[in-house]
Amino acid sequence: MPQTAETAVPHARPAAALRPAPRGRKRDTVPALVMLTPWLLGVTLLTALPMVASLVLSFTNYDLLSLPRFIGTANYQRLLSDPRYIQSLEVTTTYVLVSVPLSVTVALLIAVSLSSTSRSANLYRGIYYLPSLLGGSVAIGVLWRQLFGGQGLLNSVLGLFGVAGTSWIGDPRYSLGTLIILHIWQFGAPMVIFLAGARQIPKETIEASIIDGANPVQRFFRLTLPLLSPLILFNLVMQTITAFQAFVPAYVVSDGSGGPIDSTLFYTLYLYIEGFRNFHMGYAMAMAWVLLVIIAVFTALAFWSSRFWVHYEN
Repeated sequence: MPQTAETAVPHARPAAALRPAPRGRKRDTVPALVMLTPWLLGVTLLTALPMVASLVLSFTNYDLLSLPRFIGTANYQRLLSDPRYIQSLEVTTTYVLVSVPLSVTVALLIAVSLSSTSRSANLYRGIYYLPSLLGGSVAIGVLWRQLFGGQGLLNSVLGLFGVAGTSWIGDPRYSLGTLIILHIWQFGAPMVIFLAGARQIPKETIEASIIDGANPVQRFFRLTLPLLSPLILFNLVMQTITAFQAFVPAYVVSDGSGGPIDSTLFYTLYLYIEGFRNFHMGYAMAMAWVLLVIIAVFTALAFWSSRFWVHYEN
């Protein structure tokens, strides 16, 4: 049987595949790698390696002063029987489930009301955004203590109307509520995102709904909310992650103790107490990884539920 070119060389590759890469492409690769080197070093040294180290330390007994000693899953088992850990988990979950929806709702309503192009609207946008720049600082935490303390400004105002106040941050019934108010007060960041989305709603669509007889309430629920639902999902996820990691407000307001009967013992605050006060760093690392899993679960639930209420343009 005569051999053809295909039968004689069954595994021959096209000539184009055997050609070396153009010299210009190689010359572009070297500068690209040089420019990426700082980012790669940052990710490796400041993110990847610390994460791996913390995961390893979570299986050890480590007190920051001596060498870590491997103890298996004892730190994770201890979490289930630690009453302060359970309390911190309950306090943080309550804080997230209450403050995040309220913060996003307030941001959405104010963004829609300020979506006009008037000069006064620009002024109010800046005023409303200002708390987000200051809300996470230690100074605002101190101010919050002065505002809601026993001799604070709130009680002084209530005294003018003959109402006897209390130490709002010292009463376990209200202490967590003051921190929730502080989180809601920092609605500037999601407000700006909602403002950008509201400004992108086509005017023709709004005018058509007005012609059809839709009142402002109907336009908000049937037009604005569906069009802004992707941004609502984004803000919910970002605010949830931020709320789970809240630390400064609880630390400053409660003097780093967790408040009366641990009513403001946030998850991150208890992690700090165990790791840097009690020198149980291995236990603190286990708490950190459990927190990562909790945030991942809440984020996954948000994305899973989005199929039922988020409406995309396509």
